Amino acid sequence: MLQEVAGIATAQNKTVKMEDLSLGGEDLSGLFDYSSYDYTGIPTHAAAPCRSDSNSAVLKYFVAFFYVLVCLLSLVGNSLVVLVITYNKGNHSVTDVYLLHLAIADLLFALTLPIWATFRAHEWIFGNVMCKATSVLKEVNFYSGVLLLAFISIDRYLAIVYATHAVTEKRHWVKFVCFGIWLFSFLISFPMVVFRNAFRHNSSSEMVCYEDIQGEKTSEWRVILRILPQVFGFIIPLIIMFFCYGVTVHRLFQTKNSQKTKAMKVIITIVVVFLLCWLPYNISLLADTLMRINVIGETCDRRKSIDVAISSTEILGFAHSCINPIIYAFIGQKFRNNFLKILATRGIISKTALSRYRKGSASSTSGITSTTL
Repeated sequence: MLQEVAGIATAQNKTVKMEDLSLGGEDLSGLFDYSSYDYTGIPTHAAAPCRSDSNSAVLKYFVAFFYVLVCLLSLVGNSLVVLVITYNKGNHSVTDVYLLHLAIADLLFALTLPIWATFRAHEWIFGNVMCKATSVLKEVNFYSGVLLLAFISIDRYLAIVYATHAVTEKRHWVKFVCFGIWLFSFLISFPMVVFRNAFRHNSSSEMVCYEDIQGEKTSEWRVILRILPQVFGFIIPLIIMFFCYGVTVHRLFQTKNSQKTKAMKVIITIVVVFLLCWLPYNISLLADTLMRINVIGETCDRRKSIDVAISSTEILGFAHSCINPIIYAFIGQKFRNNFLKILATRGIISKTALSRYRKGSASSTSGITSTTL
């Protein structure tokens, strides 16, 4: 008899518990997070659901302020680079043309930094078209930069290792090379036009500008969007730079040409800074891609770590747009001399000050040397 009563009580208790899960016929199962369970229904080691930690307001506004500061420095610095290169008409080397296009790429990207600053501080408020446009400019800036640096390394390799005397004859096709670089950079960035969208994030209900890939072939598309552009737009140009500069520096040590060595110091510094700024971001993107296609396992801690890595290294990559002019100003003696020459021509400084600063600088402006370097 006691067993029957206990059985009835247990049954009633189960009924009450089942009714607790349904209020007014509404299913509340959606309130529970089953992401911490595997397919067998057994809780995994990380029993707690993944929660996205929102950045503090102080950090958001600091990043936004940093972007605006980079924007101002980039606009001023790269405008000066364009001024110095274009001012000396008829004396442009092939390297000057590449550096001019590099400054233009940084200028275009700098114009988008206030938009990214607003996105960091608040949410995406600029619509779908601006999301696609700014994302494309970001990618084009990166790929055109690394490709221009790769072609600069080829130009230095031909001019120093082979000591070619036909450098001036290359000026007629360098414009076509730059056009091809811009075209290739846009084509490799074109997936951003298709897959980048402004949409409302599920967890935070905020508008974001991010990849919106849906369907059964999501993993395959992520490979195309991440792996292939990195191979053809980053790794291969990087290999070209390492080879060309390795052989070129070896030759310079043999010839001991001080003028060319000074120019190479500036170029190698530019390449090293580019790598320091953009390589961590690309490594983070690679790790994110490998996790999304299940090459490496995904856990809450790993997901958060990669997200933090992408956000922080992206800040470093954005800062690169204002660094090259600083390198020219502090290391590039010819850049300083030509800039002071412009100031003296405009009457801003005296010619005596110009002659004092030009002491010890190389005065040659042959086709092999550069107006900037």
